[in-house]
Amino acid sequence: MESLQWLTNLFTTTDSVAHIALLYAVVIAVGVYLGKIKIGGISLGVTFVLFAGIVAGHIGFTAPTPILTFIQDFGLILFVFMIGLQVGPGFFESFGTAGIKLNGLAASMILLNICVMFACYFIFFDTSDKSNLPMMVGTLYGAVTNTPGLGAANEALGSLFGSNAPQIASAYACAYPLGVVGIIGAIVMIRLICKVSFEKEEAALEEQSGAKATQKPHHMHLEVTNKYLEGKTLLQVHNFLNRDFVVSRILHEGHVSIPNRDTIFHLGDQMYIVCAEADYEAIVAFIGPVIEVNWEQQDQPLVSKRIVVTNPKINGKAFGEMHFSSVYGVNVTRVTRHGMDIFASPSLPLQVGDRIMVVGPADAVDNVAHKMGNSVKRLDAPNIATIFVGIFVGIIFGSLPFIPGMPLMKLGIAGGPLIIAILIGRYGYKVKLVTYTTTSANMMLREIGLVLFLASVGIKAGAGFFETVMQGDGLLYVLTGFLITVIPILIIGPIARWKFKFNYFTIAGMVSGTYTDPPALAYSNSICSKEAPAVGYSTVYPLSMFLRILTAQLIVLFFCG
Repeated sequence: MESLQWLTNLFTTTDSVAHIALLYAVVIAVGVYLGKIKIGGISLGVTFVLFAGIVAGHIGFTAPTPILTFIQDFGLILFVFMIGLQVGPGFFESFGTAGIKLNGLAASMILLNICVMFACYFIFFDTSDKSNLPMMVGTLYGAVTNTPGLGAANEALGSLFGSNAPQIASAYACAYPLGVVGIIGAIVMIRLICKVSFEKEEAALEEQSGAKATQKPHHMHLEVTNKYLEGKTLLQVHNFLNRDFVVSRILHEGHVSIPNRDTIFHLGDQMYIVCAEADYEAIVAFIGPVIEVNWEQQDQPLVSKRIVVTNPKINGKAFGEMHFSSVYGVNVTRVTRHGMDIFASPSLPLQVGDRIMVVGPADAVDNVAHKMGNSVKRLDAPNIATIFVGIFVGIIFGSLPFIPGMPLMKLGIAGGPLIIAILIGRYGYKVKLVTYTTTSANMMLREIGLVLFLASVGIKAGAGFFETVMQGDGLLYVLTGFLITVIPILIIGPIARWKFKFNYFTIAGMVSGTYTDPPALAYSNSICSKEAPAVGYSTVYPLSMFLRILTAQLIVLFFCG
């Protein structure tokens, strides 16, 4: 009997540490497992934790509000910071010619989402009731399936109303399920409206990838037959040809060596060259024909080795500063960063986590490996110091009003850490911050932050959720949320197709990224054998996430105060 009473107390004593830990364990575990269930090939994923939290809150399985608020805010900070750290390295590089157009379309779609939200507010709701607009903000972020935006709006409402802030998570939960379905349905509708043929789109991507092949690295063996090059140094040849290429090894009179800028070319020399695909024809025409060379049979065998940069002292140093050929007697032909091969130009800064391809004598390559660190174990754990330094700076930055005289106009604990994380991810090496985090570590920390946030929001909103749906405006939130979801997609999608001539699969990825919706990306990937949906998604995702968080606070601070 006493043991039964102890168990009952564990579930009912809401302010005990054991009860709070048990509450989050149950809500998160149940939500994650139920989120894996697919209906019509679509699952809500980890977002189902929100609904599990709502049920828990409704039946009185809860915790003190200050505890819930702390865990909610800390989870949000961790979630947005890890997102920023991941997208930071490629954030500014996404604004190429096509990238600018895609991000412009994404920003237009976000603006249309807001416009449709206000239109629904004035058409369907009583504007004299000041609680309706905050609830529509919750509906907006459920419709666009953007949880960080919900968190930013919640924080801004808390700044305005304190403990009396509207529980907009209930409106978010009403709009979210149909939002996921609506995004995919609208992507399908774009195909019908624009009369798209999957086969033709795939063929166009194939042709486009062939055109872009000129940007890929090209490896070749050449023999010097141009008489003009006799007696010229490698630096002179570089300057005259004005093309980017690396000579990783050279064979002269039976001897293999690692060339440097002062190496002299002679007729009959054989060399191994790495260059951009677009430049290889010009280089062949200038230096000499392509030949076959068996480097292993030479008297000074060379090795190629992929080395991982793990030494923090190397972080941020440019290739030119390392003097690989003159000091170490090796050449670096390329660097792999975040799964992408990058040409090893002298100005390119090295970062912890980079993998460099080093060519040279075995002992020289080993010396470089020692200098670079080459300890994969160092990369297994996230750089905790960098994460919390970034969070510290982000919270301070987010607490500063960016319009003088308007103290509520600030990025807050959602926008501040996100921007600082993006900047650290891109430029952290300049201040000697090691920003490398394995994908698995980033995902783990991000998901922990997300489920803590979702569980907290759901538990807090659970007390009045079912009354909102059954007796309040729940069905109206579902309807207006669906309109907020599909109308902007059906306007911007055809414009992207007809005006800007984007491939349908790229548009599908762009829409998924604008709505920060992984299920929509999964659908887009399932209908395309190429990487176009993922490219479209990743191009607009960073800016879209930033704008969703920023506009959430702007709407609340300007219109809900």
